[in-house]
Amino acid sequence: MAAFSPPSWLSRPFAGRPDQAWCRTALATETSLQAAVESIARQLRGAGPADLALVFAAASYASDLPRLLPLLREQLQAAHWLGCLGGGVVGTDPSGAPHELENKPALSVTLLHLPGATLQPFAIDTDTLPDLDGPADPWRALLGVPEPALPSATPASSPSMLLLVDPSCSRINDLISGLDYAAPEAVKLGGIAGQHSAPHGSLLFEGQVVRGAVGCLIGGAWQLDPVVAQGCRPIGPVFDVEQAQRNVVLEVSQGQARRSPVAALQAILTELSPQERELVKNSLFLGVGRSSFSLERAEPDGPTAFLVRNLIGVDPRNGAVAVGERMRVGQQVQFQLRDAAASRQELRQLLGRQQARQPEPLATLLFACLGRGAGLYGEADGDVSLCRETFAQVPIAGVFCNGEIGPVAGSTHLHGYTASLAFLVRRGDS
Repeated sequence: MAAFSPPSWLSRPFAGRPDQAWCRTALATETSLQAAVESIARQLRGAGPADLALVFAAASYASDLPRLLPLLREQLQAAHWLGCLGGGVVGTDPSGAPHELENKPALSVTLLHLPGATLQPFAIDTDTLPDLDGPADPWRALLGVPEPALPSATPASSPSMLLLVDPSCSRINDLISGLDYAAPEAVKLGGIAGQHSAPHGSLLFEGQVVRGAVGCLIGGAWQLDPVVAQGCRPIGPVFDVEQAQRNVVLEVSQGQARRSPVAALQAILTELSPQERELVKNSLFLGVGRSSFSLERAEPDGPTAFLVRNLIGVDPRNGAVAVGERMRVGQQVQFQLRDAAASRQELRQLLGRQQARQPEPLATLLFACLGRGAGLYGEADGDVSLCRETFAQVPIAGVFCNGEIGPVAGSTHLHGYTASLAFLVRRGDS
């Protein structure tokens, strides 16, 4: 990453006018938790009381995780605390440079002062979720707010939602569907926390380590703008699904021509370069249209309406393919390739659109798949470097996840191989 001058937010005083928003972030890489906390405290010395503290810790601290929030709360002031353990940590160092730290000790802490914000933290026991076929009120009750606080008439009046889920949760898709049911217009961003062998959860909430799911509704004067980069590029034409059973696609069509998915793919392979055919062996996915109408409504240069899903099996007898998504007749699908170049190009385009909407976010949160990072780009700091190309000074924090949460085509989904970014902006600025 090219060197650059420390950003202006590093030199501003921590205590400003009561109506002045600020973000302060710190990153520590000490091996011991105690030393890492002391480093964080030094970097954030003098910080005024924050409204929200976000804490992301590497899995190497798993055995000491119950000590983390009590130690931080002795040194720093915040009304609410939220975070998790991760397979890696994203943070901004004292010089202002963002980093993605994988497979090594790292602790990232971000303090936010948000005048005019309404913050509603919540913790959910995912073992006792309401019925998805019942009323929405029990789902709203999980968030600890009455129905009027979750308006559904327009996105402009709805809160945003940070959502972190423990890896022990067995009903994450039900949870996401239920929260969309409870607050359909609320943008939801986050991910599944990292796994470990210690006898406790992976989530940080207020002063405790918990399981289930935790999060925070952010409303009032502030909101989260989503950028969801799935890291793929399409190959071949868009097909319509003609026959499907559960998650298996049996037949697709293009115009009047019908064939098996494998036959359709074989025709596409003849048009690919040798390098692309090599990628097909390990990096082939299927883009699933959210409805037969969503692609027609999408702008030609707008975000994709495809949800990228794993291809998990092939039946050589009939050319059918099994997909990591329930399929139905009438859906549109398109084969996708994943590589570093496609990931860079897609993320640059999405970040450019976000900059056009809101050029100066207060902070950015990155929830990245463990399959991204150096393993995808061949070098460290791939996603944060692309973010800094567009937003030269924004503080960046986050975590590497076992699954990323973010919206595609108006609904919230659990993703893989994805970078789900949340840009914290003033409401009305985007």
